[in-house]
Amino acid sequence: MLTTQRKQYLMDLLRRDGQVVAKAVSEALGLSEDTIRRDLRELAREGLLQRVHGGALPAMPASPALADFGARERISQDAKAAIGRAAAALVVPGQVLLVDAGTTSGHLVRSLAPDLRATVVTHSPSVALALLGHEGIEVIMLGGRLYRHSVVGVGAATLEAIGQVRADLCFLGVSSIDPEAGLSTGDFEEAAVKRAMWRAAVHTVVLASPEKLATSSPFRIAGADEIGAIVVAHGTDEGLLARYRALGVAVHVAQPE
Repeated sequence: MLTTQRKQYLMDLLRRDGQVVAKAVSEALGLSEDTIRRDLRELAREGLLQRVHGGALPAMPASPALADFGARERISQDAKAAIGRAAAALVVPGQVLLVDAGTTSGHLVRSLAPDLRATVVTHSPSVALALLGHEGIEVIMLGGRLYRHSVVGVGAATLEAIGQVRADLCFLGVSSIDPEAGLSTGDFEEAAVKRAMWRAAVHTVVLASPEKLATSSPFRIAGADEIGAIVVAHGTDEGLLARYRALGVAVHVAQPE
């Protein structure tokens, strides 16, 4: 079977079944899994599907959250404010918190109780500045190279600093989240930092505003089944939320004011 024929077969299978399992296809065609995986990688680079562990799924739309920080501040403002309040309610006094960068994270820290005593570790200058008025919160800034697109520290120094932290709770921002494709973002180095933050915490909560749901970004952070919880906006499709719950992910639905 020629390469073009194999790829057409894979796309037809994807349209019919909604997924491609590399091992099953290799057995059906009598070809190696490496050959099928190579075809899937090439199709993914063309934007025709999304690669996942063991095979492929239909291509998903790119996330609006890939825009720069200023543009993202104007997206889903009410939903992000509600998600920030709901996430702040999960914090227990005395905890060490890893707080990721992002516009929703800004709403989170501004919603923390004024008398809260805790420690916040962050690589986001905007998160740190938002906590200046919280005298009971010790703020630890992580160093690194400033990634201007997200206004956040990245690189080797940031990763080394995160490695010295053991947090109770990590509030993670992502560009995209999907039950099958997992968590992803638009920059390779930023994905590495987010992955390190997730691994440095006992429990991770993803702040999932509406524009991030059921979308895909280029660089994977973790599987959806590897996080503890998500906070979503009121009105999020219950069918989608059921898929997260089936993975063992706790779902917190933020209520509007």
